[in-house]
Amino acid sequence: MPLHPQCAAITAAAAQAGAPFNAGTALAVRLAYAAGTANFVYNPGPLARVENLTLAGNIPARLYQATLDAPAGGFPALVFFHGGGWAAGDLETHDHLCRHLAFAGGFSVVAVDYRLAPEHPFPAALEDCLAATRALRQRAEEWGINPARLAVGGDSAGGSLATLVCLALRDAGEHWLRAQLLIYPAVDFAADTESLRTNGQGYLLTTAALEMFTNWYLPDRAARTDPRASPLRAASHAGLPAAIIQTAEFDPLRDEGIAYAEALRAAGVAVDYHCYAGMIHGFARMGSRIDGGKQALEDAASKLREWLS
Repeated sequence: MPLHPQCAAITAAAAQAGAPFNAGTALAVRLAYAAGTANFVYNPGPLARVENLTLAGNIPARLYQATLDAPAGGFPALVFFHGGGWAAGDLETHDHLCRHLAFAGGFSVVAVDYRLAPEHPFPAALEDCLAATRALRQRAEEWGINPARLAVGGDSAGGSLATLVCLALRDAGEHWLRAQLLIYPAVDFAADTESLRTNGQGYLLTTAALEMFTNWYLPDRAARTDPRASPLRAASHAGLPAAIIQTAEFDPLRDEGIAYAEALRAAGVAVDYHCYAGMIHGFARMGSRIDGGKQALEDAASKLREWLS
């Protein structure tokens, strides 16, 4: 289908104002990304608990719970890693998204504020996400969370980090994650896909911005094919948690998400895949302006609730 009118309005406004991903320096990108968040924030509903935490010694995190009445055995929980090109984003830029997942799903959400590039290039973000996920499991009962009912997830760069946490835990012989939520994830830094060619200009996230983020996160070009950075290039995808994968029709990363869904299915992993027609990269965070963003989060929350129950 054509670009959705709500997405077209956002891309037109970004083109006129100068998209945040074209801001040049890491600080400028972060400030623009944070400022742009104000356009997308909404209140999905009341939560009983929102609390800042520290995991694995010094990693900031935030807990969201819709109710204080934990089910028998404790709340299922999603550990969430924000997007922003490995260089921008934080607990605030994705606060409304995490609130929506917690409210709609009835499970706990724990957002993780990992270190950012270029000050902290690969593998710093992965190390933080992995350490925070392990620490949450170890301390789960402090927050009424069931350590046997955990998932990881994220959007864009955060979706990539979620895939890598799953792979790292599997390779370490730790098979306790139940699911992974991958919202338009980046999974191959050496990709050459049709969606990169056809959607790389005019749809908010550009191929030039992707190259800028990649250079910041992976200054060593040889690392682009390292499976610890590009999970699609892992030797095996067997034994990974069930995956919810969401892509957008007009996203340069669309075909990477499709390829990862196919790789997981070929390895015997349960996959719930959906490409949202007419949508652009980042739409799940834009619920106040794009109705499809809220719908994607509702879909994700429903499937996660089913798989974590």
